Amino acid sequence: MRRLLHLPLSLILVLALALSACSSTSQPQTENKPAEQNEQTQAPEQSASTPSDTLVVAISSDQGTLDPAVSMDNSAWKITYPAYQRLVEYDGASTEVKPGLAKEWKVSPDGLEWTFTLNEGFKFADGTPVTADAVKFTFDRTLAIKKGPYDVYSVIQEVKVNSPTSVTFVLSKNFPPFLSTLAANYGGIVNPKVKEKEQNGDLGQNFLASNTMGSGPYQLEEWKKGQYFKLTPNPHHPAKPALKTVYFKIISDPTAQRLQLEQGEVDIAEGIPVEQLGAFENSPNIEVLQNPSLFVDYVYVNTSKGNEALKDKRVRQALSYAIDYDALTEAVQQGYATQMRGPIPKGLWGHDESAFQYSYDVEKAKSLLAEAGVSNLELDLLYSDNKPWWETEALTLQAFFAEIGVKLNLNKVAYATSREMMDTGDFDLSLGVWSPDFADPFMFMNYWFDSNNFGLSGNRAFYKNDQVDQLIRQAATINDQAERTKLYQQAQQIVIEEAPYLYLYQKDSLLPVSKQVKGYVYNPMLEGIYNLADMSK
Repeated sequence: MRRLLHLPLSLILVLALALSACSSTSQPQTENKPAEQNEQTQAPEQSASTPSDTLVVAISSDQGTLDPAVSMDNSAWKITYPAYQRLVEYDGASTEVKPGLAKEWKVSPDGLEWTFTLNEGFKFADGTPVTADAVKFTFDRTLAIKKGPYDVYSVIQEVKVNSPTSVTFVLSKNFPPFLSTLAANYGGIVNPKVKEKEQNGDLGQNFLASNTMGSGPYQLEEWKKGQYFKLTPNPHHPAKPALKTVYFKIISDPTAQRLQLEQGEVDIAEGIPVEQLGAFENSPNIEVLQNPSLFVDYVYVNTSKGNEALKDKRVRQALSYAIDYDALTEAVQQGYATQMRGPIPKGLWGHDESAFQYSYDVEKAKSLLAEAGVSNLELDLLYSDNKPWWETEALTLQAFFAEIGVKLNLNKVAYATSREMMDTGDFDLSLGVWSPDFADPFMFMNYWFDSNNFGLSGNRAFYKNDQVDQLIRQAATINDQAERTKLYQQAQQIVIEEAPYLYLYQKDSLLPVSKQVKGYVYNPMLEGIYNLADMSK
């Protein structure tokens, strides 16, 4: 969705500076290129166009650990998700789940026991059958490792094997999102034979950091550090994918990604900046797939540890009214984004399309500051280089706030430093992004607003409202979705009115793809993850 806008002069100047900065980082890096980057353009060996049974996806960087019991990174999940199966899977483009390894399931009336019946016939890549023992092993292992997804699954009290095809999870308390969590990457069932790879009691972490041992349609055959990942089909999986080889090729230079996509050397390029995508509008061979995502970009307003003025909701509301949301999305995302309407994004159940939405109103913002008795306000905005668009976003917000007499000091620090400062509340405002791991408003409402989650745990506004705590905690303990929706929407009305966050925009997913690629289905719960077994060329 593109928009033509009439921007104020100050903003135009800001954008000119920002675009100048962006263009300087997008030039081809032909000199002083690191050795590994030179190698990136040579592996794998390819002709001008990739074979019909081979898919090459250009990614921007190498990955960390691939262990499903450790990794919480979507970038790594794109490698591992096709290599593992889960009890339930997301259904096509929907946020609803469907049977996966489990053909059916039932939950006790109190929500404390979930029993799954497994399909028979699935095997790990080494031919070992997938059984209820493997399911128990997987979740016992995750709980023993106590990293990454441990917090999500700490509600599991016990996993009981009833038979080779039946397993029961006993929870310590009712947790309605539990079923949805099983469709996430960390719900991938691991071959218990990983115990044979154990080193010093690490439960196979070192091995699974760079290998896969799942029953999904693919397996990781090779990881050449700094160059590529190579996936090939699991010979024991019932699906017989059309794509016999899949490369995730590491190309850090976005211009190189674009050139290789245009030349047919890669089929999908993930790292091309949004401002370069317009070049494909008239391409006969490339299309840009655009889908609404659940990925949101927002500002944490430190309501208790930041500038004293931010404790007054009228000041926070004034900042919300100072933003020209259309101009912001145009400047930062070329219009490929939609203003948020409250904390739960559109596309996820619990979203309230009738909820109040702030609009650009400079006079209203000034009036609220005057009512609060605030003048000559000066705030610090924390951000890092973690997202390429944050520099432009920070400059744009600085221009907006200047219009209402608020001076915004930009505090750009290293990503690791920004995380530490967020955790301790050492900021006034901070840029942030969020996407859900599982399809439940719990991911937004309980993480963002529960006063037990201050800091990196989720409530990065250090916001406390007893009524909100009561509403969202109650919503997290009952199974009736309609009743949960009512509770979450009541809480949303409060947190929109009190504005502990500046709700900016929902980003579109934009993916430049060769027109030869068929069968790709975007699922907003699986950002950056491909349904490889259903794809072809």
